[in-house]
Amino acid sequence: MSFSAHQRELNKRLLANKNFDLIIIGGGINGAGVARDAASRGMSVALIEAQDFAQGTSSRSSKLIHGGIRYLENLEFSLVFEALSERAHLFEMAPHLVHPLRFMFPIYDHSRVGMFKLGLGIWLYDSLALFRSPEMHERLNAQETIERYPEVQREGLKGSYIYSDAYTDDDRLVIETLRDAERMGAVSINYSKACSAIFNQGKACGIEVRDQLSGDSYEVRGKHIISTVGPWTDIFAERIFAQWDKVLRPTKGVHLVFEKDRIPLESAVVMQDDRNSRIVFAIPRHEMLIVGTTDTDFNDDPAKVKVEEEDIEYLLGICDEYFPGAKIQRSDIVSAYAGIRPLVADGSSSEGKTSREHEIIKDERNVTFLSGGKYTTYRTMSEETVDAALESFPPEGRIKFQAPDTLKPLNPYMSHENILQAKLDSRDWEVQYRLSSEQVKWLLSFHAGEAPRILQNYYRLSDHPLSTNRLWMMQAKFAVNEMMCHNLVDFYVRRSPLFLALKDHGMEYVRDIAQVFANEFNWSNEQIREEVTKLKEFIASELQAIHH
Repeated sequence: MSFSAHQRELNKRLLANKNFDLIIIGGGINGAGVARDAASRGMSVALIEAQDFAQGTSSRSSKLIHGGIRYLENLEFSLVFEALSERAHLFEMAPHLVHPLRFMFPIYDHSRVGMFKLGLGIWLYDSLALFRSPEMHERLNAQETIERYPEVQREGLKGSYIYSDAYTDDDRLVIETLRDAERMGAVSINYSKACSAIFNQGKACGIEVRDQLSGDSYEVRGKHIISTVGPWTDIFAERIFAQWDKVLRPTKGVHLVFEKDRIPLESAVVMQDDRNSRIVFAIPRHEMLIVGTTDTDFNDDPAKVKVEEEDIEYLLGICDEYFPGAKIQRSDIVSAYAGIRPLVADGSSSEGKTSREHEIIKDERNVTFLSGGKYTTYRTMSEETVDAALESFPPEGRIKFQAPDTLKPLNPYMSHENILQAKLDSRDWEVQYRLSSEQVKWLLSFHAGEAPRILQNYYRLSDHPLSTNRLWMMQAKFAVNEMMCHNLVDFYVRRSPLFLALKDHGMEYVRDIAQVFANEFNWSNEQIREEVTKLKEFIASELQAIHH
């Protein structure tokens, strides 16, 4: 089976005509992780997502794979240890999506956390990582910090620490996890809403599903149901149950995106907001600089979350405080995004103090709920969730499905041998495919060991005279056929960095990319215009607060 948009009707027939071991509701990182874990045990798995995969929280994070150094202050040592352990695993599982990154943590006269306390924390952080970080930490005095980071605020600077963590493409990590689950037999579908549960003697045994694209409905039957809907947990539970006690304390996180060279940073910078006991990151990536995040309570429908004026002013103020010489303005913002953290309510006094630990709820009505947690620890949370669901199975089922196999690479092309071979092959790509050295570098970073196959299968399908246009057309065709992408918005937002990273949000290429989709789905000229209009409307809606 291939993870193709063209497989949608086949997947619908499979979902409607089979009794699955597990039905998973929610196609974010946790749903993808549960599907992969269960499929690796030999279970038959159905996954149903109401919108696009990763459309919620899983594409709106800080895009970091990290232990969470600030959680040490909350004494959450086990959470940090688990996250750092998973960071090490993800370097091996997804080397094309998880990249080492250095973080600089400056300390000032007024900082709530001083050099001595931070030093202890950094040593503890490296020790909890079992000293397996990509690089050990460094301690810099004020002058050394300024020499290496001339952009940073100098007044009152006492020094800094530099430590290692990682950044990722959060949305693509979801897609790759689902692709691997599909390789192991899972059946996934997006744009399919779980409207209600089907019960037999008080136990859920299936889901009534409505296809959001065609409008038709069908039933999916299974032995057990798992909810991985993140910030929609309470909403979904109230939809399928007559009685439900809410478990979440959702909080909103906003990020601003700038061109990478607007503040040319050697590494990420950790910025303390002492007034609100909050940490904000400035994160340079291969194609952009992300600044975030905020952390405020949010009690509305998660689908309605938006970037607002106060979010923009807050983050621009932090930037101005730490990088005064850059004189960052609203006009410098390329894009922005807002998401909801599905934190488990624990009675904490503030949003920042609320734990990032997850909770697994085994409801006697044959539904297991996974709530809370950190993106970084999705694999172990998924394993624990499947273990919990198996407790409702007879003994022979628990024995048969007890052993997951999830530490191998997400993508079979991401072995060290394949990646090395791709690097060797790439020496010829400039001539063979008429690519620039920067384009070759980007391909290796984006696709690593799978790049040779993608180039061979998709690049020559276009004869566009400009190589950059051809690359994006190649990406679009790959996304339709192997990333279950149905439309322009999903491609621009969750299958590529076009919307977030480019000043024009990739509209320069929209005509050529739309033509790829038109060829794949037999769109008429009117449908092409409609899809382009939807993309423009999405961009305008997302960035409304910036351009007001």
